[in-house]
This record gives sequence, C-alpha cells and structure tokens, in this order.
Amino acid sequence: MGVKILNLLPVTADVLTSERFDYMCRYLEPDTLVETYQITQGPPTIECEYDEALAAPYVLELCQKAKAEGFQAIFINCFGDPGVKAARELVDLPVFGGFEPATHFALGLADKIGIVTVVPNVVPLIEGNIAKARLEGRVTGVRNVNIPVEELKDHEKMCQALERECLASVREDGSQAIVMGCTGFVEVAERIKAKLLSEGYDVPVLEAAQSALKLCEVYAKLGLRPSRLTYMTPPVR
Repeated sequence: MGVKILNLLPVTADVLTSERFDYMCRYLEPDTLVETYQITQGPPTIECEYDEALAAPYVLELCQKAKAEGFQAIFINCFGDPGVKAARELVDLPVFGGFEPATHFALGLADKIGIVTVVPNVVPLIEGNIAKARLEGRVTGVRNVNIPVEELKDHEKMCQALERECLASVREDGSQAIVMGCTGFVEVAERIKAKLLSEGYDVPVLEAAQSALKLCEVYAKLGLRPSRLTYMTPPVR
C-alpha cells in the first residue's frame, strides 16, 4: 500500500512548475502519492533567518492540517528547514526539510562533503544547521552561486554557476561529495556530476528535494515517528 506525502511550500512565490514537481518525484514508488500545499501568507522566498521566522507560523498551520487529512509524512520544501523541529513537536509524523536528507545521504558516500547554495544570506543559516547537527568536521564549507531563488528560472545561468562553485568545492575545499543547498536546484545533479567527472573528479552529487521526498517515503513505510524524548509535545496552555 502506498504512502501519502505532503510537499509543503513555505513561500508565497510561484516557484513550483509541473516539470520541477515531476523531477522531484522521479525516484518515488509508483503508488506513493505526493500532494502540494502552499502558505498564503509569509515571505515570497526564504533567503535568511528573518524569512524563516515569517514563514514558520503558517508552515505549522499546514502541518496540523496535513495530520488531520491523513498524510503520513511532510516535506517542508526548503533547504533551510523552516519550522521543521517545531513541526516534529507538533505532529506525530516524519517531517523533513531539505538539509538533513541530502546531507545524511551524502555522508554515507564520502568522508567530506561540500554544500552549494543560492545567495550569501543563506550561508550563515546553513552553517547554523551544520553546527546543530554536529557535522562541522565533515562538511568542508558552504559556497553560494549568488543567484536569488526567484532567478533560478534561468536554468543555464544556474547550471554554469553551480558547475563553477562545485568544482571549486572539490578542488579548493577538499569536498568528496556535493550537496545542492537549495530545493530550487532541480535538474542539475546529472549535469554537475558529468562536469566534475570530465575534470577528473568522480564524486556523488545530491539534490535536496529528491533526497527529502525519498526519505519521507522510507520513514512513512517503516512507520517511524519523531522521538518524544527529543521532540517533546508542546504543553497545553
């Protein structure tokens, strides 16, 4: 029997095309159902801690709705993980953003990983997530392509910038695997991997949205839930 996953967009901008959605779901089982909800108030995109704070209350509202409507896992579609830990306290479901799944998949493939994200403002946010996860010794650094989320529609520009920064991450930082540090980086992993291979570097390249949806599917199928010793249910007031 298939599982039902919520793809929760924590932004108000029109960022998800049907092509991007299909690509995100490429590796899911045929009977897995993915539905998309989007916040209607909050930031157009998430590119700093302030944006995350604005989005969080509306993200949590949709998480409660998802639980009531029978979803079995929630993907909060942003690499910054806005509201993820709070959502784990609130609902008894697997909840992931973009950061943890791709990062932990990569750590099973290489000792040292590099992350490449969108703009400089996002770098401290991701570095904070790395510190909270106690992964400083295995993440070589966070680079950025200096392209805002709403400009990622220029696919060629995005890919060229990613090729440049991913190559630098391997050559200069010592990365042995690369994680795409934005769930808006889609249809890029194969191209980046081929570019790195042409330069003599055979390293894995992981996209955040694909990784997150697949991990949501696995956790839902295994019936796993957040630990109530870590993510304690909020007190009733």
